[in-house]
Amino acid sequence: MSIEAVIEEKLLSAFSPIHLDVINESHQHNVAPGSESHFKVIIVSPNFEGERLIKRHRAVNAILSEELAEHIHALALHTYTEKEWIEYYADNTPLSPKCLGGSKGEQRA
Repeated sequence: MSIEAVIEEKLLSAFSPIHLDVINESHQHNVAPGSESHFKVIIVSPNFEGERLIKRHRAVNAILSEELAEHIHALALHTYTEKEWIEYYADNTPLSPKCLGGSKGEQRA
């Protein structure tokens, strides 16, 4: 199973989200083609009601601790309540920053 699929499966199980996007952004970075090392997660869950941003991120990181330790180099988290999503983000998906690391001419294995 791909890392992307594992992330999706774990987050679906743990958070019962009303919206979930798991996006492999590795191709935007200086890694080998087909890599699964850089991800963006957009997750909207009732579990986040009343929780501060840091607590939401810690909860997601805890669920993905094995993948973070072994496979994932970068994880951009966008965690929202349903109200936040509807009011601010539903039509304006957050963008990830451009990669500033590595040499554009080199590929890492």
